Amino acid sequence: MAIYAIAFIAFAIDLGRRSAAVDAQTALTQADAARGSSAAASGSTGTTTLTRLSARMDNDAATPYGRSASLRIGVSLTVLAWALHVAAALTRGIAAERVPWANMYEFAMTGTLLIMTVFLIVLTRIDLRFLGTFVTGLVLVLLGIAALQYYVEVAPLPPALQSAWLVIHVFVASLGTGFFAIGFGLSTVQLLQFQRESLVAEAKTVRLRFLSTLPSAATLENLAYRVHIIGFILWTFTLMAGSVWAEQAWGRYWGWDTKEVWTFIIWVIYAGYIHARATRGWRGSRSAWLAIIGFSAVLFNFGIVNVFFKGLHSYSGL
Repeated sequence: MAIYAIAFIAFAIDLGRRSAAVDAQTALTQADAARGSSAAASGSTGTTTLTRLSARMDNDAATPYGRSASLRIGVSLTVLAWALHVAAALTRGIAAERVPWANMYEFAMTGTLLIMTVFLIVLTRIDLRFLGTFVTGLVLVLLGIAALQYYVEVAPLPPALQSAWLVIHVFVASLGTGFFAIGFGLSTVQLLQFQRESLVAEAKTVRLRFLSTLPSAATLENLAYRVHIIGFILWTFTLMAGSVWAEQAWGRYWGWDTKEVWTFIIWVIYAGYIHARATRGWRGSRSAWLAIIGFSAVLFNFGIVNVFFKGLHSYSGL
């Protein structure tokens, strides 16, 4: 957690430097315009970009931004913290002699590990380092809550959890949550970017200047859509696998247990998001808000339903 916190600070410093780069670029453009160098002013925006997102998706940032030391430090520290995170999950599993996701503390530890794993894997293909502050901050908060509120000693599994489906069902659900978390971050930035672009079009002042160094709202939306589709596929399997496991454990595929209902609600929200964007033309801020509502339901399912609602899935260990 300490290393994640330092990485969070490094990523936050990078966002501050992006704002400074925007100010410098604006001053340079104004100076060129004052000298009548319209060609230089037009060539300084749009053509030079931060970095490429991938070979198939170019970064169309409005303001150029080079690589920064704080960004490299943030990524390096995140990888180091992730390695220690893996070691923590492995040692918990060794101590318990089972997979380390049988109670709320272990759910949080493994779930945040998979969120970070998805983020680092995506970084190898697409430059999403601007999400570093969000991802490390989210993981840090969830780990802190788990350590302070949900920690329990290693204990034997209840009979209903003594199944191979514990390995499959919970792991896939946690992995799907990892993709939903990255999609949530992209959708949030997309919403902010959409507002910035609207203000720029109306010649109004933009406060979050660092957004000019990030991809456009359309690019962020397309990427968020792809990430959410992967998460939705994994969540669909989670719902199906949970039904099979419920039949083996309790003799029925569906019983309207609170956890089952909320898992289905999450599936419906993301199905609506994908369907509305693909067939109804819900683009821009409307699609972003649907994605944000979906991940809010995921967090509610994890932090509220698991703890405060009684049912057959009450395995928080508290």
